[in-house]
Amino acid sequence: MVSCSPLAPKLQPKTMRLAKFFDPYNNVPQPHAALYYSQRTTKGGLLIAEGTRVSETAQGTQGHQEFERRKPIVDAVHAKGGILFCQIWYCGRTSDSSRLSTERQAPVSSTDKRITLEVGEDGQPLNYPIPRKLASEEIPQIVNDFRLAARNAIDAGFDSIEVHAASGYLIEQFLKDSVNDCTHDKYGGSLENRTRFCIEIILAS
Repeated sequence: MVSCSPLAPKLQPKTMRLAKFFDPYNNVPQPHAALYYSQRTTKGGLLIAEGTRVSETAQGTQGHQEFERRKPIVDAVHAKGGILFCQIWYCGRTSDSSRLSTERQAPVSSTDKRITLEVGEDGQPLNYPIPRKLASEEIPQIVNDFRLAARNAIDAGFDSIEVHAASGYLIEQFLKDSVNDCTHDKYGGSLENRTRFCIEIILAS
């Protein structure tokens, strides 16, 4: 962002991976997470806590209790005058099947085609699961998952939220005509239809 005055505080967003502090600990924030964020906080500086999943099928449960556990991180940032946004996302077909909830159900998407082109750090193809294409009547529940996640984030003290709509995750899976196969309902086909899911989430959140 650009400051209009040399005296104006600079808001340089810094997106920081929140999940790396939780994933090895059954999604429970650890004390070093608050310290890590505090060390990188400046007065008036904007931090974005990356990758908070909105529901079980988004690859992890993020209910009210889970957001409450993030309060020490929020408090540590606010204590130094910082601003903290919570980025909320839904993986869709990019989910790791080993981390999906009960019975390892297939991840949902705008398509039933799996990702086949990505490779890992070792150069080997990543083994993504075969997704299940969402029916149009299922989509309002996911929109509501985003709404609840946004409300829980604000209740936990976050200053605002960022909806993650890029990087191949669920929202972008609907936006891209090369992925979206929902050609027979209001969420696929035309540009207007492909953006409908994203807009509904933003308005709900």
